Amino acid sequence: MVTTPLEVPLLSAQQASTYADWFACLAEPMRVRLLHAVATAGGAVTVGQLTEDLGISQSTCSHHVRKLAETGFVLLHKRGTATMVAVNPACCTGLPHAADAVMGAIAPRPCCPEDLPADVSVRELTAGDWADVRRIYGEGIATGDATFETSVPPRATLDAQWLPGHRWVAEIDGQVAGWAAASPTSTRACYRGVAETSVYVSEEFRGRGVGKTLLHKQVTAADDAGLWTLQTSIFPENRASISLHHSAGYRTLGVRERIAQHHGRWRDTVLLERRHDDEAIQACPNGEGGG
Repeated sequence: MVTTPLEVPLLSAQQASTYADWFACLAEPMRVRLLHAVATAGGAVTVGQLTEDLGISQSTCSHHVRKLAETGFVLLHKRGTATMVAVNPACCTGLPHAADAVMGAIAPRPCCPEDLPADVSVRELTAGDWADVRRIYGEGIATGDATFETSVPPRATLDAQWLPGHRWVAEIDGQVAGWAAASPTSTRACYRGVAETSVYVSEEFRGRGVGKTLLHKQVTAADDAGLWTLQTSIFPENRASISLHHSAGYRTLGVRERIAQHHGRWRDTVLLERRHDDEAIQACPNGEGGG
């Protein structure tokens, strides 16, 4: 998919101040080492253990841990006479989000792509569309950067997998130009509002705003239906798709390294998520919000 540069609103003074505080806290290398040690410990760890692991004095360790706690990167609690240090899980997503916001990879609280092309229309997928849908799926597979699938799944598999009411096709001049679908991420009731999304564009119509139009329909329909979280995984090489999803309110959660093999080699994926409520990210308790 080909996209144009995004018009990203400037960060507010409050957001800039918050992010500056976070980055200033991590401008000290020892704090970076400490935060990494806590984050990878697998649970709360004592100041004494951190002191021993990093080969520093207890006073130095306590000073930097206190600074990390003041900013909200770590949480402290007492266990007997020992001070326990645990990573603040909110910062595991809030910090990458802040970096994305500062670097302009995402717009603060976006809704969905705008300036949709007038010649692209979107409607619900019907029984007569399956041949085109599977053909376009195959064209995506052929790019090598769209999916881990190496062959097009049978219609029955896709029909059973995709959520009813969240299957869309785009048309240009009466021809199916692309499709979008959403699948449940779990059968558990607590995750009923969470879906995995896919968008595919025919090679004949790439660069004409088909993906943008499909994604607009997908996210607005999901919002109307009460789906509270949409997620998708994209190969890092597919920068156009990542940027397009950012324009629709998705944020990068992180990179899943060597998550699966594709044609005999390990591939990474970028995990992105979109929340229906689109509230500002409260990354750390002492922060003022995200982007």
